[in-house]
Amino acid sequence: MLFRYIIGHDDTKQVLVRAVQENHLAHALLFDGPTGSANLALALALATFANCESRQGQPTDGLFGNDTQANEPTDDACGRCASCIKMGKLVHPDLHLVFPIVSSETGSKPKTSEDFLTDWRKMVIESPYRTLPEWLAFIGAEKKQGNISVKEARSILQKLSLKAYEGCYKIMLIWLPELMNGASANALLKILEEPPERTLFLLATNQPDKLLITILSRTQRVGVRAFTDEEVGLYLRQSLNLDETRARQAAFLANGDMAAALQLLKADPDSGPDRHTWFAEWMRACYRQDLSALVKQAEQFDGFNKEKQKGLLEYSLHLCRDLFLWQQGAESLLRLPEDELNFVKNFGKVLKPAHVERIIADVNEAAYHIERNARAKMVLLDMSLTFSRLIR
Repeated sequence: MLFRYIIGHDDTKQVLVRAVQENHLAHALLFDGPTGSANLALALALATFANCESRQGQPTDGLFGNDTQANEPTDDACGRCASCIKMGKLVHPDLHLVFPIVSSETGSKPKTSEDFLTDWRKMVIESPYRTLPEWLAFIGAEKKQGNISVKEARSILQKLSLKAYEGCYKIMLIWLPELMNGASANALLKILEEPPERTLFLLATNQPDKLLITILSRTQRVGVRAFTDEEVGLYLRQSLNLDETRARQAAFLANGDMAAALQLLKADPDSGPDRHTWFAEWMRACYRQDLSALVKQAEQFDGFNKEKQKGLLEYSLHLCRDLFLWQQGAESLLRLPEDELNFVKNFGKVLKPAHVERIIADVNEAAYHIERNARAKMVLLDMSLTFSRLIR
């Protein structure tokens, strides 16, 4: 991972780069960001930059031998040297990775992150914007709890007792350290108090309030904000080649959570119909009390897969909540493009706030029944008839 591949966060990148260049990098950094933020991506980019051979003044091989630009100041890793290539594959010998795993079966040998490294590398290389449920699903442990055990903490002590193999720094990256139990957190605290020379601890957390206060006091916090809707949309267009409308709607539903946006698109990969167009046509048919159109739309809805059905209902909830905010005079809080904002304004003139509350309640109930395999056609048609009477 390189800094230039991370959308936005220029101020955070500059602070990290300057700390490395001026040799003022703290030995332990806590990348504190919400779920779906760039905290893990930034930690990986910093690890790559810190051990980049070009940054350390070692020339890399170019097309005609040594690259003459290798010694020039840079604000990112080169991505070409042996260290960067290994970091890109997460196989650098001086990069040690710790993350939550599931407990071993009773009577079996306790496991550590080393036993799951291949899977974790594959997941993170695919995308660094991940959540704990995604990781547990990736290893087939959806119904189990992830944790970082005391054996893992002892493994950290053992790994860091050795000198750096080939890089400038030994790097210990811990993903979701809040899932350490008390014994493992105390073991980590000891080595944070007396860190080995040229060792970096990079902790990427979503819930710093669950960490020991003594660990927080021995790390330097790097605040990582959530992505903006524009940044999420840009990333989706660039990485998934989405059209602007679909990327914008996914960003709207994700609310700054890149992992949620990617999961939403993974669950609903096809392009149409457009969510806003579908919802607008549904509400207009309800307003006209056009029974033929409502039955046709219910049949179309019934033909979608369950994830797409849930996605359409989720979008409906988001738009109704924005409609309620607009009715209460909080237009500045809305995150809508012009066409959807115009729809909210026009539709808001037809509905009373009590009607919006009823629609939100019914859509929530519909999502509950869809999740439990109710017939989607009957669920939507029942809602449509209710809304038709409500609106008129």
